[in-house]
Amino acid sequence: MIKSLHKRNSELANSKRQLEILSNGIFQNGDLPKFKDKIAETGQFPLKAKKLEILQINVGYMCNQVCEHCHVDAGPDRKEIMTRQTMQQCLEVIKNTGAHTLDLTGGAPEMNPDFRWFVEEASKVGVKDFIVRSNLTIIRANKKYYDLPEFFKKHNVHVISSMPHWTRGKTDKQRGTGVFDKSIKALQELNAVGYGMPDSSLRLDLVYNPSGAFLPGNQASMEKDFKKALLDDFEINFHNLFTITNLPISRFLDYLIASENYEDYMYALIEAYNPQTVKSVMCTNTLSISWDGYLYDCDFNQMLNLPVNSKVKHISDYNEELLEGRTIMISQHCYGCTAGAGSSCQGSVT
Repeated sequence: MIKSLHKRNSELANSKRQLEILSNGIFQNGDLPKFKDKIAETGQFPLKAKKLEILQINVGYMCNQVCEHCHVDAGPDRKEIMTRQTMQQCLEVIKNTGAHTLDLTGGAPEMNPDFRWFVEEASKVGVKDFIVRSNLTIIRANKKYYDLPEFFKKHNVHVISSMPHWTRGKTDKQRGTGVFDKSIKALQELNAVGYGMPDSSLRLDLVYNPSGAFLPGNQASMEKDFKKALLDDFEINFHNLFTITNLPISRFLDYLIASENYEDYMYALIEAYNPQTVKSVMCTNTLSISWDGYLYDCDFNQMLNLPVNSKVKHISDYNEELLEGRTIMISQHCYGCTAGAGSSCQGSVT
């Protein structure tokens, strides 16, 4: 198992160093256009926030896995965990916001000691779509998590689970030995309580992101392949597959540099740039809340420590009117969300 960048004391554990890499080199010498210049070509700079639809809350960076591509740099050694006090502040915002979707993420969000309390309280608010992003293996990691499928069902949680591939080899290469078998077992247990079954209202979606320095294939085509393979081999059902492009930050940036693929990957992202995706990127309708309550345009900006461009910086001072219409903070990592069919936490955007 690899260690987090923080555990390794890597220079890339520093978000400022990541931003330096993304702003210099091929972007400083003019070989490639910076993202702000690219979107300016079609009159889309500055990028502005629209009406808030999704509140994405990161309840902590602790995780039972250490995946080689993880943009959160999550792992068992990460101790950043949202407190119940900050969760309470989030609940007040959830009650009063116009957002229709609540999206809980991590790390493994289930490892936060107040996770179940938060889900129980948040489920009372009545948002249209209540998402928990699970890595699946957490369900089999310890006996205290074995009842998670039933817990999710009780609170009508929409489960979105990461699944690198329908084969053991590709999944374990990206996420660690044994991850595939545990993931299959967890999916079967979710199916057993009704998740992902045809005509079931218990939503189970999977997320795919490539294991190497390349862009994901067509989302509809990949979903078809995933569904056939998982049903034929393991009798597993799910609703949708979301394909997400790996952004060149954190551990994936570390991988790109170590494998000498960084420049080629950035060229590939810019070659696949699609101006039609810009208007629908997730930062325009999403607000990301960090484990300590600070506000960001998206989960990726959170990891780069690029807070919202607003007087309102923290959940305790939340003001939706002041946040709406703000200028989105951008850098070259944003090319990842605008390549091909585009990429967001809900999959492709076009």
